[in-house]
Amino acid sequence: MLGRRGALIGAGAMLATAAQAQGAWPDRPIRLLVGFPAGGPTDFAARILQEPLQQLWGQPLVIENRPGASQMIAAEAVVKSPPDGYTLMLCTSNLTSNPAVFARLPYDTLRDFTPIVIIYSSPTVLFTGPDQPYRNVREVVEAAKRQPGMAAATSGVATSGHFATEMFMRAAGIELTHVPYRGAVPALQDVMGGRVPITFSTLSGAIGLAREGKLRPIAVAAPRRTPSFPDVPTMAEQGIEIRDTSPWYSFVAPAGLPQPIIDRIVRDVQGLLKRPDIIKRIEESGGNVEGEGPAEFRARIPREIAINTEVARAANIHID
Repeated sequence: MLGRRGALIGAGAMLATAAQAQGAWPDRPIRLLVGFPAGGPTDFAARILQEPLQQLWGQPLVIENRPGASQMIAAEAVVKSPPDGYTLMLCTSNLTSNPAVFARLPYDTLRDFTPIVIIYSSPTVLFTGPDQPYRNVREVVEAAKRQPGMAAATSGVATSGHFATEMFMRAAGIELTHVPYRGAVPALQDVMGGRVPITFSTLSGAIGLAREGKLRPIAVAAPRRTPSFPDVPTMAEQGIEIRDTSPWYSFVAPAGLPQPIIDRIVRDVQGLLKRPDIIKRIEESGGNVEGEGPAEFRARIPREIAINTEVARAANIHID
C-alpha cells in the first residue's frame, strides 16, 4: 500500500512540475525558424508579429532564416527540436504542396508537426504587363485559344503560381506553355517588359509593381477579392472555377507541444490580428488576415495535400 501511495505521490509531483513549467512559458528566448531568405514575403510575415509577441511574452523572439529545399531544411530542424515551445516555425503552405511533388520528405507532414495558427494569406493573382491588351480572363482565354502554347511565367516549379496555371488550363480548356523562373523577380520583370504575356504570382510579391502600374492585375485566384485591389474580380466571378491557391503563413511547432502553450500562442496571435495597425500592415503587403486556429488548421493540411497531389499528378509536376 505504501509503495503504491508513494508511486502516486511521485507521479503527482511530476505532473505538478510539468504543469508549472508550462505555466511559466516562456521563461527564455524563443527561436522562430523561417525557411526562406531574409527580406522575402515569409520573412516579412515573421517580422510583422515579432515585436508585438516579444512584448506580450516578455522574451526575445529570435528569427532564424534557414532557406533552402522549399522550406524543408527549416522544417526538419523544427521536427527534431523538443516540443517545449522554444522552437517555432513561420511555416508557409509549402507544407501541403511539398508532399505532392517530392518523392521523399525528411519528416511526416501529418504526424511530426503541431499546427498552431494561420496568420494570414496572400492571394495568387493573374497579372499581365501594362502594354498587353488583356483586361479580363475572357480576353486571356480567347488569346490562348488563338495561340495554343501561349507562355505563362511563374516563380518556379511547384509554386502556387504553377498550380494555379495548371488548374487554369484545365478549367478554361486552353494550352499554355509554363515558363518557370528562379524566383518571382525575374518572372515579373519579363511580364513587365512584355517578353511573357501573363503570370500567376503571389500578390505580396507583386503589389508594389502593380500599384506603380508596372503590372496589371486581371483576376484573383481566391474565393474573395483582395482589399488591395477591390475592383479586381475573382476568377470565379469571371466564369473560371479553380481552387484557392493563396499561399498562407502560419505558426507550427514540433509534434507534442503541450496544450497550454498552444492555447497561449493562439490567444495572443488572434488578439494581435484584431489590432488595426497590424491589419493595416498585412493588407498593405497584399495579405488577408486569417487567424485560423489549431482544429481548422489541422483539418486543412490533409485536405490541401490531397488537392495538390491530384493537380500534381494530372500535370506531371514533380521535383526529384
